[in-house]
Amino acid sequence: MVEIKNVAIVGASGAIGEPIMKALVESGKFNVTVVKRPSSKASFPASVKVVSADTTSVESVTAAFEGQDAVVSTVGTEGLQGQQVLIDAAIAAGVKRFLPSEFGTDIANPKVGALPVFGYKIATQKYLQEALAAKPGMTYTYVSNGAFLDWGLKNGFLLDTKDGKPTIYDGGKTVFSATTLASVGQAVVGVLSHYEETKNRCVYVRDIDISQKRLLEIAQKVAPEKKWEPVNVNTVDIEKSSNEGLARGEFTIPVMVGFIFRAIFGEGYGNKFEKDDNALLGITGKTEADVEAIFKALLAGGK
Repeated sequence: MVEIKNVAIVGASGAIGEPIMKALVESGKFNVTVVKRPSSKASFPASVKVVSADTTSVESVTAAFEGQDAVVSTVGTEGLQGQQVLIDAAIAAGVKRFLPSEFGTDIANPKVGALPVFGYKIATQKYLQEALAAKPGMTYTYVSNGAFLDWGLKNGFLLDTKDGKPTIYDGGKTVFSATTLASVGQAVVGVLSHYEETKNRCVYVRDIDISQKRLLEIAQKVAPEKKWEPVNVNTVDIEKSSNEGLARGEFTIPVMVGFIFRAIFGEGYGNKFEKDDNALLGITGKTEADVEAIFKALLAGGK
């Protein structure tokens, strides 16, 4: 039986990388190494080993991956196109398991995979499959966790509570799967703890299935004194606008985010998972009371 003991993480200072690193460290199961760019000023816990590598150089990254059983890529948007270097380096270093930065929406759904914003992720999967077919040995796991629950609420992505005029997509009726950052971290621990069961496939995790309509109702319950004036928007129009932006050469965050809104809130995009791997990976889920607690911290200063 293959055991994963030494784990390297790339992108550990990011929004998703930090909670995954924290979960790996706190599990007590792994020796964790953070691989960072030489220019990075990020600081990390004393319990992790930190090595620098030029992430554009296969040779440099291979040296950083030597002796690692698994590599977890948590690179952000700007690093997604560079994951081919990480894959080549992981294969060269004899890594047993590679997790690309696939966290989020299920791109196995053809309608989601066709959205331009996920182009780099699709390209990474294709490159990984072809590389492993040519040189078998390393295995992979994709982690699909739907929308990021706590991050999405705190950043006004799933429901903007700042000015009392949240954008409601497609009437707010679409039920979607969402997961907290901590649970995504737990999922990665679960993947690396169950080598055979998670080998060469996508695992699905979720904390809760919920709609924008329900999120708004909970927010209104937490802050009834706030004036709520929802603004209804159609995701078909959002996608059309984003496509027009791309046609004009506007590869901007607002343009790309429009496609993500379509993936999360548009009908037929596999928004609510039909199955999950929660039991295998140790995900216990969240309740609406947990969602309420997030809103309390946002809207009522935690009172």
